[in-house]
Amino acid sequence: MNFQTLRTNKGFSLVEVLVGTAIFLIVAMSVYGAFTSLLKLANGSQARTLGVELADEQFEIIRNMPYVSVGLTNGIPLGILPQTQTLTRGGITFTVSLTIRNINFATSSLQASDKLVQVEVTCPGCQDFQPIVLTGQVSPANLQSAASGGALVVQALNASGQPVEGATVYVQSLSTSTVQDTDVTNDQGTLNIIGVPRGTNMYRIIVSKDGYSTASSSRPGSMGLSTPVNADATVLNQQVTTASFSIDQLSSLHISSVSPICAVVPNIHFSLTGAKLIGTSPSVFKFPTVNVSTGSSGTLNLVNMEWDTYTLTPTDSSYDVEGVNPFSPFALNPNNSQNVQLVVVPKSSNSFMVSVADRSSKLPISGATVTLSGGSYTGTYVTGQGYLSQTDWSGGSGQVNYTNPNQYFADNGRVDTSTSSGNIVMRSSFGLYSTSATSTLESSTFDTGSASNYYTLSWNPVSQPVLTGTNSVKFQFATNPSATSTVWTYRGPDGTSNSYFTVPGSPINVVSNGNEFARYLAYMTTKTATVTPMISNVSFAYTSSCAPPGQVIFQGLSAGSYTLTVSKSGYTTYSGSVTIGSGWQQQTVSLGS
Repeated sequence: MNFQTLRTNKGFSLVEVLVGTAIFLIVAMSVYGAFTSLLKLANGSQARTLGVELADEQFEIIRNMPYVSVGLTNGIPLGILPQTQTLTRGGITFTVSLTIRNINFATSSLQASDKLVQVEVTCPGCQDFQPIVLTGQVSPANLQSAASGGALVVQALNASGQPVEGATVYVQSLSTSTVQDTDVTNDQGTLNIIGVPRGTNMYRIIVSKDGYSTASSSRPGSMGLSTPVNADATVLNQQVTTASFSIDQLSSLHISSVSPICAVVPNIHFSLTGAKLIGTSPSVFKFPTVNVSTGSSGTLNLVNMEWDTYTLTPTDSSYDVEGVNPFSPFALNPNNSQNVQLVVVPKSSNSFMVSVADRSSKLPISGATVTLSGGSYTGTYVTGQGYLSQTDWSGGSGQVNYTNPNQYFADNGRVDTSTSSGNIVMRSSFGLYSTSATSTLESSTFDTGSASNYYTLSWNPVSQPVLTGTNSVKFQFATNPSATSTVWTYRGPDGTSNSYFTVPGSPINVVSNGNEFARYLAYMTTKTATVTPMISNVSFAYTSSCAPPGQVIFQGLSAGSYTLTVSKSGYTTYSGSVTIGSGWQQQTVSLGS
């Protein structure tokens, strides 16, 4: 054996074998992929060809049937054909669905001169198989009359009274399950069903559409409906029965509960009731009363809600509703997302909420003065304005932000907040008050919840002992965009630091507007060493994004009769009596201009 011979008989290396194998696999996979694609294409083409042939076959069978037999075994018109059947052709299983309806409706004679036939073939086990649909008409040798029955004309309308095209109409005979029909409305929102067997309150009609509300007829006497709004249809021989149903796109409600300073208040309970009726005598609501709450997040989202007018009634054991924005009852329009805000305050024994609206526009009126008086009680509020007040300072100084209601920020050492319970007086020395020094108290920082406008500064008592001298109690007011600011510029009613509020209820200058945070500064002096002025309450009015428009609430009322007076410049004044009972109640007052 020589060297040349050894070289001639040498085999392939491992690398050459691997490369060759890879090339072979690539070519083989490409050929296989092309083969399977051709196979799928061939199978798909075969399935479609068989499907078309099956549709033609079924249509020809129907065309050669007696005209009176062309109908569904459980539909209108009645016939001998099943609505759905499963058939096999060429080893492939198909589903055949039939739609048959009377057409060319003539109301004068209730005649149906033709029937529309639609054959739909689908292949559930085939990939990428598009349904095959054949539609045509069959006619009798002579005109056929629906003398043995009548006709149903079903109209689907939206909230504006416009036709709803493509609404599904389901008709079911209540006396027998063998008569039912499902079809869709035309571009006029109408479906004509001819050849319906006669019957009194026999036909239940349900109208629906994806993304829309559903409307239905009802049988008199069922569900307590002595008089349904839409009674199950009665069909008489040679008569036309028309039934109209309103459906429209669904909407959503987003309800939140907050305090007057926009802080989230969770778990507020209330009831919600719609206004649409499905029956009268007695009234039966389509959206009956439901008891719900805003949950731990202070929000409640209700989806798939039908357009309607909803009434919200508080049922919470810890909080009263001070205002509802928008007013309750409120309208939920079709295809809309409606926000509803509940402004709540801690519950009082008896509360009375007043809503003031324009008689023409029905919109809330802000700036209306609302007074409730009866017995020894008189309360006055202005709609659209929130109120923050302090009635106790006994907790002492050192509180920057107003969280504890009986504390304040600072004083100059000359005030006494503990001797007279819940009141501010001057500090005495051996029973005498300084006639030359001024006592001052600066409040903690109040948070209105959002950038606000400020209206009036008030305090009680409204008058001081004569011996304390003129203007023995006076105030200044300051606002700030930041709660952490250490600079507060106190001003009087003219907007400068050189003036003072000396009359309770004086307007706050507009220079204070646009800020979220506020403080007051109280000044006390006396001309007589044995007499001190006193402050028992300080409050200011403001408007913010959480101040309910056109609404006020009176709390802590005694049961009994009161006089309610509502007035605003440019409107007629309302005055009437109201009886206050236990719990929470409300009244809406409409003012005309």
